[in-house]
Amino acid sequence: MNLHAIRAIYLYEMARTRRTILQSIVAPVVTTSLYFVVFGAAIGTRIAEIEGVAYGAFIVPGLVMLMLLTQSVSNASFGIFMPRFTGTFYEILSAPVSAFEIVIGYVGAASTKSIILGLIILVTASLFVPLRIAHPGWMIAFLVLTAVTFSLLGFVIGIWADGFEQLQFVPLLVITPLTFLGGTFYSIHVLPPAWQTVTLFNPVVYLVSGFRWSFYEIADVHVGVSLAMTATFLLAGLVAVWWIFKTGYRLKA
Repeated sequence: MNLHAIRAIYLYEMARTRRTILQSIVAPVVTTSLYFVVFGAAIGTRIAEIEGVAYGAFIVPGLVMLMLLTQSVSNASFGIFMPRFTGTFYEILSAPVSAFEIVIGYVGAASTKSIILGLIILVTASLFVPLRIAHPGWMIAFLVLTAVTFSLLGFVIGIWADGFEQLQFVPLLVITPLTFLGGTFYSIHVLPPAWQTVTLFNPVVYLVSGFRWSFYEIADVHVGVSLAMTATFLLAGLVAVWWIFKTGYRLKA
């Protein structure tokens, strides 16, 4: 394995974050804090608790997951799209670097940024409400698995996109609505039975539910199902990236 190549790609992507720290770190944290203030203060005065957890604390895992999903996709898609846009990515393809090493470099950097951002948001949220993490190990596991999975999705989107409009299509019009409808601000158990069934087709439900369980040991679906679905999404992302490099989809003229 060419560790020098992986390190070079990884450090280059991380350096881009340092150059754009206001956009990459500060803006998402401020946005999430506003969500917390608006929903926690406005709705929290009307909803005291959900399943024994104060509403302000209940929405924290959902808010972290919301930002984690969108930022993982955006970081990875932009990270691979810009080298394709400028043509430098084809120099990487012609270098003695394997597809596996390229993916580790780009996806690893995007995942790292998202995990750091998620941890910062957790610390920020702890300033507003008392947080309780019942299973720190599982919390980190869900955080890492989700970041890697959606960074892989972002990598695929960055290869697929022909322009900046397509680059923003999935995060804004697919990921964000699914997250809002996936139990970020409520438990799906408050929905009518028919809508609960429909909601279970939303993949984000399993991610948010598993992550919230690691905090408060409450979940909309069994934690084993959440973990299995997360692993399935990860496998699907790996297969998609493998297929891209196997067929040369949008990588060859």
